Amino acid sequence: MTKKHKAFGISAIIAALLLILGFYVIKKPGQQQHKTAIATPTLFVHGWGSSYRAEESMTNYAKQHNFTNSIIRADVSPAGKVSLWGTIKNGAKNPIIEVNLLNNKSISTGETNQAVAFKKSSNYIKNVITALQAKYQFKQVNLVGHSMGNLQIAYYLLSNADNPHMPRLNKQVSIAGHYNGFLSQQNAPKKIVLEPNGKPTQMDTGYRGLLGLRKKFPTNAAVLNIYGDTGKGNDGSVAVNSARSYRYLVEKRARSYQEKEITGPQAQHSKLHENTKVDRLLVHFLW
Repeated sequence: MTKKHKAFGISAIIAALLLILGFYVIKKPGQQQHKTAIATPTLFVHGWGSSYRAEESMTNYAKQHNFTNSIIRADVSPAGKVSLWGTIKNGAKNPIIEVNLLNNKSISTGETNQAVAFKKSSNYIKNVITALQAKYQFKQVNLVGHSMGNLQIAYYLLSNADNPHMPRLNKQVSIAGHYNGFLSQQNAPKKIVLEPNGKPTQMDTGYRGLLGLRKKFPTNAAVLNIYGDTGKGNDGSVAVNSARSYRYLVEKRARSYQEKEITGPQAQHSKLHENTKVDRLLVHFLW
C-alpha cells in the first residue's frame, strides 16, 4: 500500500469514527433533553388590565428579604404561546416566575358569563407551567394571584387538579379574589351573604362554574386568602364576602385554609399588591 493510500485509509477511519461519535453525542428527535432540577417554583399572576409590573413590589420584597434569589418572567401571548425571559440556575432559592398576560382583559367588565370567558383563557396558566416543565424538573408548584389572576388560577385547578402530567399544587395565595362577582359587574349579587360554612346565598354565573372545585381541589394544598376592607365592606372593587366565598369551594379539601383581612386606605383593591403587610403574609406563608 502506498503512503497516499495509507493516508487516505487513516482519514476514512477517522471520519467514520467522528460520524459514530456524532451519532451518540447529538440527541435524536424525541429524546428527552437534560433538565435542571429546581426548588418549588412560585407563579405570580396579575389582575385585569394589568401586567407583571403589578407583581414586582411583592417579588422584589421577597428578593430583598432573602426569600428568593431568582426571578424570571413568562410572557403569554393571546394565543397562549409562552416566552420565558431569564434562566433559573441550578440551586436557585425559591424561584419566582412573574406571569405577564398579554391578553390582560380576558373578561370584560360587562361580561355576564364569566365561566365561559375564563375557560377560554384558563390554559394560560397551564401553558406557563408546561413551558417551565420543558426546561426544569420540579414536582410541585405555588400559585399567587391578584384579582382576575385568581380566577385564572381557579379555572386552571378546576381543569388540571387531577392531571397526572402537571405538578401538584403546594400552596396558593389569593389576593382580592372576586370569586362571586365584583362591585360594578352586571348580574352579580348586590349583597353577598355567607352561610356558616361559607356558602354564598346568591351565586353569579362565574361562581357556579367553579363549584366543581369542591370535588377537585388538591387535598395536599394549603391556601391563604387575603382580602381588603377600606371600611365599607369592600376594597373599592370587590366585596369582602365575594373574596371570602372561596372558602366554600376549597376548605373541605385543602390541607389548610386561612383568611387574612387587610384594613385601611392601603387595603384598596389595587394597593393590596403594594402593601408591605401583604408582602410579609406572603413570604411567611410561602417560605
